[in-house]
Amino acid sequence: MRRFFFSFVLTGSLAGAFAPPAGTQPPRDDSAPGVAPKDNVKMDDATKKAVDKALKYLADRQEADGAWASGNTAITGFVLLAFMANGHMPNQGDYGRHVAKGVRHLCSAARADGYLVGARGGNMYCHGMATLALTQAYGMTGDEDVKKVTKRAIDLIVKTQNNEGGWRYDPSPTGADISVTIMQVMALRGAKDAGVHVPDKVMRDALKYVNRCYDKKSGGYKYQPFSAGAGYARTAAGVCVLQLCGEYDADEIKKAVEFLTKTGDDQGHFWYGHYYACHAMNQVGGELWEKYYKRMRDQLLAPGFQKGTGEWHDIYREAAYGPTYQTAIAVLILSVPTHYLPIYQK
Repeated sequence: MRRFFFSFVLTGSLAGAFAPPAGTQPPRDDSAPGVAPKDNVKMDDATKKAVDKALKYLADRQEADGAWASGNTAITGFVLLAFMANGHMPNQGDYGRHVAKGVRHLCSAARADGYLVGARGGNMYCHGMATLALTQAYGMTGDEDVKKVTKRAIDLIVKTQNNEGGWRYDPSPTGADISVTIMQVMALRGAKDAGVHVPDKVMRDALKYVNRCYDKKSGGYKYQPFSAGAGYARTAAGVCVLQLCGEYDADEIKKAVEFLTKTGDDQGHFWYGHYYACHAMNQVGGELWEKYYKRMRDQLLAPGFQKGTGEWHDIYREAAYGPTYQTAIAVLILSVPTHYLPIYQK
């Protein structure tokens, strides 16, 4: 997390036929190994109202070209996921036209090699998040135009995996760290679920790299294998990688979840950390997920935290990335129980 993936923004300031969700998987047998226990988490009326206000805020801030945050493909990806997590798909739902326009923007931002960074630039953080958003749009609509761009974006991820099994900031197989790696793994898993080919070896090698970042002493995950100290956001990312690679019963998950529960928050990467933690804890399921969701719901809906105009903008935690970024992630956290997004399905 040491190099921020939205910094370039700060310095510079689909239509398609609706088809059955390609990425929807049949429900897993609850008694089978690796299947998360059922939970009782639902979105109550207060949460739905908060989300509705937030989505209106986000819709009102879409730019003329379909982007958000001055063309930042990562933040645009986060916002699109927030809409899709609440059933708004390209040209479907109250905000369907906003989603369609945003998806078209991401498709138009793709370079010839598939790199999704747009005219303002970016890095592999941005590429991974934008690619994930496209995998979910394709998985939920079957749009062939989106598939073409998604496939090129996934091919770029495959080609830029380094010899350790991870990824770093640039689209080249050089260094690696856990925070860039998790973004690529989420995109790869989203693509697999949607029927886009991803070589099994790529996922296996990514898992090997993340396992090297595991800190046995604390039970958490480090930024890189030889970094000092585990952190909340990095640990949430590590758990997600294991789950996305199918290692639901890995011994490391139990200790890592204990680390997350004990640590509670990462003030330096609050929103980023909980974006992954909500996914990780949802996959763990049961009482741990129920307690986590209630804690986050109570925190996000605390009086005065969400502004009257619908946005979240905590000036003490990742404030530099702006209210659009914070609001999109808050919506995603609160909306996990809907399970609209294929990536959030168990």
